[in-house]
Amino acid sequence: MRTEIEKTVAEIEQVLTLLRRHLDWDTAQLRLDALTAQTESPEFWNDPEKARVTMRERDELDVAVKTVRELEAGIRDNVELIELGEAEGDEEIVRDAEQALIDLKATARRTQIETLLSGEVDANDCYVEIHSGAGGTESQDWANMLLRMYTRWAERRKMKVDVLEMHDGEEAGIKSATIQVKGHNAYGWLKTESGVHRLVRISPYDSAARRHTSFSSVWVYPVIDDSIDIVINESDLKVDTYRASGAGGQHVNTTDSAIRITHVPSGIIVACQQERSQHKNRATAMAMLKSRLYEMELQKREEAANAQAANKTDIGWGHQIRSYVLQPYQMVKDLRTGVESGQPSVVLDGDLDEFMEAALAQRVGVATDVTSED
Repeated sequence: MRTEIEKTVAEIEQVLTLLRRHLDWDTAQLRLDALTAQTESPEFWNDPEKARVTMRERDELDVAVKTVRELEAGIRDNVELIELGEAEGDEEIVRDAEQALIDLKATARRTQIETLLSGEVDANDCYVEIHSGAGGTESQDWANMLLRMYTRWAERRKMKVDVLEMHDGEEAGIKSATIQVKGHNAYGWLKTESGVHRLVRISPYDSAARRHTSFSSVWVYPVIDDSIDIVINESDLKVDTYRASGAGGQHVNTTDSAIRITHVPSGIIVACQQERSQHKNRATAMAMLKSRLYEMELQKREEAANAQAANKTDIGWGHQIRSYVLQPYQMVKDLRTGVESGQPSVVLDGDLDEFMEAALAQRVGVATDVTSED
């Protein structure tokens, strides 16, 4: 094998060693067998809440164990193919197997980062809030582009997205929106996106075709379950009802079913207009408020290690975490990690993994490349 391919194999094996150590490999396999046996018991669902927790642990462990085994098999099979191709002089087999190993290296790096997501709520679903900055229609259109970008990212990962609240702009775009992303490690991945995002482009709303700079903020916080007890005093809440906005015609909501809750001591405001029932919207808004308060506490504890204050500053110059430049050149650059991509249209279509991976790697101390080949 060529030296670079031997190096690639060695790097994958190094990641496998770290993954096995992180999982405590022998113990993990025994634990998976025990959890699987529990789920097959006839009495398993007698306690639905306990069953749900057990199933989640079992599924996460199953994915981790299968991934390690697939990486091991990938190395073994492709090394054998390379040796076979070299022995028979078949360059096509060799090239295909070498490319498969290169792809396997990228998978191993991503798996390593994802496995090391060890925060209390990294595995949970999450809420994503998007707010347009100053600049009227321009910023509101940019906020809408960000909403689409995160929706597309979630769809690529087979995650579910629910729109909980949305305020349309006067002419185009949105003033704000809140979505819930449901999927394994949704918060662990998306938490790196909190901050101010900057767009530079020729404005489609400017008749003089001038270049405009727009800002929008993104704030990500985890969905918390009943195992985390957050006490909220009703006297600390200001609750407002309003008529939900949305499409016209038969979709117009004619009742004040949307709910906005302000937590006076912290100044946190949450809103939900997803359901036609005011009661259901209030329950969802309260769940969002608990999550926001929990996330605030997490931020306090992690403030020394994580610069998460961007979403508490002005949405403008000096506070952005990433720039998306469409004119006069094509470039997306993360200002924290230095990762760049020369294909902003692809990034805006939800291809965010390399940016998220770099941000997570920076947190857990995993080496990663900083420049996209695109």
